[in-house]
Amino acid sequence: MKIALYIFSIFMILAGLIPFVKKDNWTIRIFDYPRFQKLLICIVLIIIWISFEFAFGFNFDTFLFFSLIGISLYLFYAIYPFTVFGRKMVMPAKEGQGNCPNISVLVMNVFQFNTKYHKVVSLVKEVNPDVVLLVETDTKWEKGIQELEKEYKDSIKKPLDNTYGMLFYSKLKITSSEIHFLIDAEIPSMEIDVELSNGSGVKIYAIHPTPPVPGENPKSTERDAEILLVGKKAKEYGKPALVMGDLNDVGWSYTSKLFLKTSGFLDPRIGRGMYNTFNAKYFFLRWPLDHIFVSKHFTLNKINVEKSIGSDHFPISSKFTLQPQNENEELETDAKSEQKAEEKINKGKGQ
Repeated sequence: MKIALYIFSIFMILAGLIPFVKKDNWTIRIFDYPRFQKLLICIVLIIIWISFEFAFGFNFDTFLFFSLIGISLYLFYAIYPFTVFGRKMVMPAKEGQGNCPNISVLVMNVFQFNTKYHKVVSLVKEVNPDVVLLVETDTKWEKGIQELEKEYKDSIKKPLDNTYGMLFYSKLKITSSEIHFLIDAEIPSMEIDVELSNGSGVKIYAIHPTPPVPGENPKSTERDAEILLVGKKAKEYGKPALVMGDLNDVGWSYTSKLFLKTSGFLDPRIGRGMYNTFNAKYFFLRWPLDHIFVSKHFTLNKINVEKSIGSDHFPISSKFTLQPQNENEELETDAKSEQKAEEKINKGKGQ
């Protein structure tokens, strides 16, 4: 029992420290995801250590015990902003602002080999968003949800059979659109301009970069570069915009923080909860991979993780109000962050 406790304690200490290693290999980056799970396991190990009633002193047992406490405090610090106790990054929409237009969105990774098209159609009808983004969509998915086109007159489609296809449907008028291949010639992204009810324009960036896992991409280099490149484009745009999709990254990762700092965008999860969207199959292995980031011009009406559609991801929906006069606070950036983001973008492009 004591040997097992040693092994688990050492492993969890290393698991807590590994994310500090700024390497792109998947064996490093995979440890970014389960911070809440690591915290729970560390707490259990601390309780077990206490139950052993070991003697404090300058020994290995004491080192492991206090190392677990230190890692637990760090993990709590890391996830604290993603609880209801943290300060909200996107302020709640104020009542009585009838002249401010809204935009509601629904993002779904449908899992390409899922055939429960009816569940997606049913959820879209139930949530009734202004715009819908579906990723991992091929031509079968395009045909399977064709019914949506009765209500969603405008659409941009790029179905692919490589699990990186994208379908975008909108009740709002699409005034312009482009499909890009920012980093990889087989991984599309979308840049779409829509018009709100009062005539205001909003730009939407839809992305789905590759995850750093075996069988997909051995490194996070291209994922990080695409996220940061879109953030750079959004900052240069400078007007109301959303970045959304399955980013294959969690909100507390180094890359996500760098994205928020250098883009000036905001995460509506901060100060409200984790809103885990993956993995829908295993309740203990869940973290937020699907995101809807907004520029400082928006306030939040609601954010929800929706019911299962048969995918390994849960859908996520949000409703925002275009309310430029608000109390939102961006993360402060600096020259070092800007330089690091540029380095990551260039590295992802292979420059």
